Amino acid sequence: MTSAIHVRDLRKSYGELDVLRGVDLDIAQGSIVALLGSNGAGKTTLVRILSTLLPADSGEASIHGLDVATAGPQVRATISLTGQFAAVDEVLTGRENLVLVAQLRHLAEPGRIADEVLARFSLTDAGQRRVSTWSGGMRRRLDIAMSLIGEPRVIFLDEPTTGLDPQARIEVWQAVKEVASRGTTVLLTTQYLDEAEQLADRIAILHEGRILVDGTLAELQDLLPPAEVEYVQKQPSLEDVFLAVIGTDRGAA
Repeated sequence: MTSAIHVRDLRKSYGELDVLRGVDLDIAQGSIVALLGSNGAGKTTLVRILSTLLPADSGEASIHGLDVATAGPQVRATISLTGQFAAVDEVLTGRENLVLVAQLRHLAEPGRIADEVLARFSLTDAGQRRVSTWSGGMRRRLDIAMSLIGEPRVIFLDEPTTGLDPQARIEVWQAVKEVASRGTTVLLTTQYLDEAEQLADRIAILHEGRILVDGTLAELQDLLPPAEVEYVQKQPSLEDVFLAVIGTDRGAA
Protein backbone atom coordinates (compact mmCIF):
# COMPACT_ATOMS: atom_id res chain seq x y z
CA MET A 1 0.00 0.00 0.00
CA THR A 2 1.01 3.64 -0.43
CA SER A 3 3.05 4.97 2.48
CA ALA A 4 1.36 7.88 4.24
CA ILE A 5 4.09 8.38 6.84
CA HIS A 6 7.75 7.57 6.21
CA VAL A 7 10.44 7.90 8.88
CA ARG A 8 14.10 6.89 8.60
CA ASP A 9 16.84 7.14 11.25
CA LEU A 10 15.09 10.04 13.00
CA ARG A 11 17.05 11.46 15.93
CA LYS A 12 16.37 14.12 18.55
CA SER A 13 18.32 15.09 21.66
CA TYR A 14 17.95 17.68 24.38
CA GLY A 15 21.47 18.39 25.58
CA GLU A 16 22.90 15.04 26.65
CA LEU A 17 19.47 13.37 26.71
CA ASP A 18 18.85 11.29 23.58
CA VAL A 19 15.07 11.15 23.15
CA LEU A 20 14.90 9.61 19.66
CA ARG A 21 17.86 7.42 18.72
CA GLY A 22 17.25 6.37 15.14
CA VAL A 23 13.52 5.79 14.63
CA ASP A 24 12.37 3.91 11.52
CA LEU A 25 8.66 3.71 10.73
CA ASP A 26 6.39 3.33 7.71
CA ILE A 27 2.62 3.70 7.96
CA ALA A 28 0.34 2.65 5.13
CA GLN A 29 -2.33 5.00 3.85
CA GLY A 30 -5.72 4.51 5.52
CA SER A 31 -4.41 2.43 8.44
CA ILE A 32 -4.45 2.89 12.21
CA VAL A 33 -1.04 2.45 13.83
CA ALA A 34 -0.61 2.53 17.59
CA LEU A 35 2.71 3.83 18.87
CA LEU A 36 3.04 2.11 22.22
CA GLY A 37 5.50 3.13 24.90
CA SER A 38 6.05 4.10 28.50
CA ASN A 39 6.35 7.68 29.72
CA GLY A 40 9.53 9.22 28.33
CA ALA A 41 9.83 6.72 25.47
CA GLY A 42 9.74 9.55 22.89
CA LYS A 43 6.17 9.17 21.56
CA THR A 44 5.15 12.83 21.85
CA THR A 45 8.52 14.02 20.50
CA LEU A 46 8.04 11.89 17.38
CA VAL A 47 4.52 13.25 16.86
CA ARG A 48 5.71 16.83 17.30
CA ILE A 49 8.40 16.32 14.66
CA LEU A 50 5.95 14.71 12.21
CA SER A 51 3.46 17.55 12.72
CA THR A 52 6.21 20.18 12.06
CA LEU A 53 6.11 21.55 15.61
CA LEU A 54 9.66 20.47 16.40
CA PRO A 55 12.75 20.06 14.19
CA ALA A 56 14.64 16.79 14.21
CA ASP A 57 18.40 16.75 14.71
CA SER A 58 18.91 14.31 11.83
CA GLY A 59 17.17 11.68 9.75
CA GLU A 60 14.23 12.05 7.42
CA ALA A 61 10.46 12.16 7.80
CA SER A 62 7.73 12.75 5.25
CA ILE A 63 3.94 12.85 5.06
CA HIS A 64 2.60 11.66 1.69
CA GLY A 65 5.98 12.44 0.16
CA LEU A 66 6.23 15.93 1.70
CA ASP A 67 9.36 16.49 3.77
CA VAL A 68 8.32 17.74 7.22
CA ALA A 69 11.52 19.78 7.54
CA THR A 70 11.31 21.67 4.23
CA ALA A 71 7.61 21.62 3.29
CA GLY A 72 6.02 22.63 6.57
CA PRO A 73 3.05 24.62 5.19
CA GLN A 74 2.12 21.86 2.74
CA VAL A 75 2.43 19.19 5.45
CA ARG A 76 0.24 21.17 7.84
CA ALA A 77 -2.41 21.45 5.14
CA THR A 78 -2.70 17.65 4.98
CA ILE A 79 -2.59 16.74 8.68
CA SER A 80 -4.41 17.33 11.93
CA LEU A 81 -3.22 16.93 15.51
CA THR A 82 -5.17 16.20 18.68
CA GLY A 83 -3.16 16.41 21.89
CA GLN A 84 -3.58 14.87 25.32
CA PHE A 85 -6.21 17.36 26.44
CA ALA A 86 -9.31 18.50 24.59
CA ALA A 87 -8.67 21.83 22.84
CA VAL A 88 -12.27 22.98 22.82
CA ASP A 89 -13.79 26.31 23.90
CA GLU A 90 -16.06 25.48 26.83
CA VAL A 91 -17.90 28.82 26.61
CA LEU A 92 -19.13 28.01 23.10
CA THR A 93 -21.62 25.34 22.17
CA GLY A 94 -20.44 22.23 20.37
CA ARG A 95 -21.83 23.52 17.10
CA GLU A 96 -20.18 26.93 17.55
CA ASN A 97 -16.80 25.24 18.11
CA LEU A 98 -17.16 23.38 14.82
CA VAL A 99 -18.36 26.44 12.92
CA LEU A 100 -15.38 28.42 14.23
CA VAL A 101 -12.89 25.82 12.99
CA ALA A 102 -14.58 25.68 9.58
CA GLN A 103 -14.41 29.48 9.33
CA LEU A 104 -10.72 29.49 10.32
CA ARG A 105 -10.09 27.00 7.51
CA HIS A 106 -11.97 29.32 5.11
CA LEU A 107 -14.46 26.61 4.17
CA ALA A 108 -17.78 27.35 2.49
CA GLU A 109 -21.01 26.73 4.43
CA PRO A 110 -19.47 26.29 7.91
CA GLY A 111 -22.92 25.77 9.46
CA ARG A 112 -23.69 22.85 7.18
CA ILE A 113 -20.27 21.33 7.85
CA ALA A 114 -20.81 21.66 11.61
CA ASP A 115 -24.19 19.94 11.43
CA GLU A 116 -22.79 17.09 9.35
CA VAL A 117 -19.91 16.53 11.76
CA LEU A 118 -22.21 16.60 14.80
CA ALA A 119 -24.35 13.93 13.19
CA ARG A 120 -21.32 11.87 12.18
CA PHE A 121 -20.11 11.71 15.79
CA SER A 122 -23.58 11.31 17.37
CA LEU A 123 -23.39 14.74 19.03
CA THR A 124 -26.37 16.43 17.41
CA ASP A 125 -28.54 16.37 20.53
CA ALA A 126 -25.83 18.12 22.56
CA GLY A 127 -24.73 20.46 19.79
CA GLN A 128 -26.62 23.51 21.05
CA ARG A 129 -25.36 23.16 24.62
CA ARG A 130 -22.24 24.82 25.99
CA VAL A 131 -19.33 22.43 26.00
CA SER A 132 -18.78 23.15 29.71
CA THR A 133 -21.86 20.95 30.34
CA TRP A 134 -20.50 17.99 28.33
CA SER A 135 -18.88 14.86 29.71
CA GLY A 136 -15.16 14.18 29.24
CA GLY A 137 -15.80 11.58 26.57
CA MET A 138 -18.07 13.92 24.61
CA ARG A 139 -15.45 16.69 24.73
CA ARG A 140 -12.79 14.37 23.38
CA ARG A 141 -15.12 13.22 20.59
CA LEU A 142 -15.76 16.88 19.75
CA ASP A 143 -12.02 17.55 19.79
CA ILE A 144 -11.44 14.72 17.31
CA ALA A 145 -14.40 15.91 15.22
CA MET A 146 -12.92 19.43 15.08
CA SER A 147 -9.59 18.05 13.91
CA LEU A 148 -11.29 16.38 10.94
CA ILE A 149 -12.83 19.52 9.49
CA GLY A 150 -11.17 20.12 6.15
CA GLU A 151 -10.67 16.38 5.50
CA PRO A 152 -7.01 15.95 6.57
CA ARG A 153 -5.31 12.90 5.07
CA VAL A 154 -3.41 12.09 8.29
CA ILE A 155 -4.44 12.62 11.90
CA PHE A 156 -2.17 12.36 14.93
CA LEU A 157 -3.84 11.41 18.21
CA ASP A 158 -1.41 11.90 21.09
CA GLU A 159 -2.73 9.86 24.03
CA PRO A 160 -6.34 10.91 23.37
CA THR A 161 -7.87 8.99 26.30
CA THR A 162 -5.56 10.23 29.06
CA GLY A 163 -7.57 10.83 32.23
CA LEU A 164 -10.86 9.50 30.87
CA ASP A 165 -13.07 6.97 32.63
CA PRO A 166 -13.73 3.58 30.96
CA GLN A 167 -17.01 4.63 29.34
CA ALA A 168 -15.47 7.83 27.95
CA ARG A 169 -12.55 5.83 26.56
CA ILE A 170 -14.96 3.56 24.68
CA GLU A 171 -16.67 6.64 23.22
CA VAL A 172 -13.32 7.93 21.97
CA TRP A 173 -12.44 4.52 20.51
CA GLN A 174 -15.67 4.59 18.52
CA ALA A 175 -14.79 8.05 17.23
CA VAL A 176 -11.34 6.87 16.13
CA LYS A 177 -12.84 3.90 14.30
CA GLU A 178 -15.24 6.29 12.56
CA VAL A 179 -12.30 8.43 11.45
CA ALA A 180 -10.42 5.46 10.01
CA SER A 181 -13.49 4.03 8.27
CA ARG A 182 -13.34 6.95 5.82
CA GLY A 183 -9.74 6.31 4.80
CA THR A 184 -7.93 8.74 7.08
CA THR A 185 -4.53 7.53 8.26
CA VAL A 186 -4.29 7.55 12.06
CA LEU A 187 -1.14 7.53 14.19
CA LEU A 188 -2.20 6.96 17.78
CA THR A 189 0.19 7.22 20.71
CA THR A 190 -0.87 5.49 23.90
CA GLN A 191 0.31 3.87 27.11
CA TYR A 192 -2.79 1.69 27.26
CA LEU A 193 -2.24 -1.80 25.89
CA ASP A 194 -5.96 -2.55 25.54
CA GLU A 195 -6.36 0.63 23.49
CA ALA A 196 -3.76 -0.58 21.00
CA GLU A 197 -5.43 -4.01 20.87
CA GLN A 198 -8.86 -2.49 20.23
CA LEU A 199 -7.92 0.05 17.57
CA ALA A 200 -4.71 -0.65 15.72
CA ASP A 201 -4.07 -2.42 12.44
CA ARG A 202 -0.39 -2.41 13.39
CA ILE A 203 1.43 -1.75 16.64
CA ALA A 204 4.92 -0.25 17.02
CA ILE A 205 6.65 -0.44 20.39
CA LEU A 206 8.89 2.56 21.09
CA HIS A 207 11.35 2.15 23.95
CA GLU A 208 14.24 4.40 24.94
CA GLY A 209 14.09 6.26 21.64
CA ARG A 210 13.97 3.28 19.28
CA ILE A 211 11.20 1.21 17.71
CA LEU A 212 11.89 -2.32 18.87
CA VAL A 213 9.11 -4.13 17.02
CA ASP A 214 6.43 -3.20 14.48
CA GLY A 215 3.67 -5.53 13.31
CA THR A 216 0.11 -6.71 13.66
CA LEU A 217 -1.14 -7.94 17.02
CA ALA A 218 -0.88 -11.54 15.79
CA GLU A 219 2.70 -10.98 14.61
CA LEU A 220 3.67 -9.49 17.96
CA GLN A 221 2.03 -12.35 19.84
CA ASP A 222 4.04 -14.81 17.75
CA LEU A 223 7.23 -13.32 19.21
CA LEU A 224 6.51 -15.21 22.44
CA PRO A 225 5.74 -18.90 22.84
CA PRO A 226 2.16 -19.66 23.88
CA ALA A 227 1.65 -20.58 27.51
CA GLU A 228 0.35 -24.04 28.27
CA VAL A 229 -1.94 -24.71 31.19
CA GLU A 230 -3.26 -28.26 31.56
CA TYR A 231 -2.91 -28.91 27.84
CA VAL A 232 -4.81 -25.70 26.93
CA GLN A 233 -2.81 -23.37 24.68
CA LYS A 234 -3.06 -19.68 25.47
CA GLN A 235 -1.85 -16.90 23.17
CA PRO A 236 0.43 -14.35 24.87
CA SER A 237 -1.30 -11.02 25.47
CA LEU A 238 -0.02 -7.71 24.10
CA GLU A 239 1.06 -6.92 27.66
CA ASP A 240 3.26 -10.04 27.67
CA VAL A 241 4.82 -8.98 24.36
CA PHE A 242 5.38 -5.38 25.48
CA LEU A 243 7.09 -6.34 28.75
CA ALA A 244 9.23 -8.97 27.04
CA VAL A 245 10.34 -6.60 24.26
CA ILE A 246 11.38 -3.76 26.56
CA GLY A 247 12.94 -6.19 29.03
CA THR A 248 10.84 -5.26 32.07
CA ASP A 249 10.51 -7.77 34.88
CA ARG A 250 6.90 -7.96 36.11
CA GLY A 251 8.06 -8.69 39.62
CA ALA A 252 10.15 -5.52 39.75
CA ALA A 253 7.32 -3.24 38.66
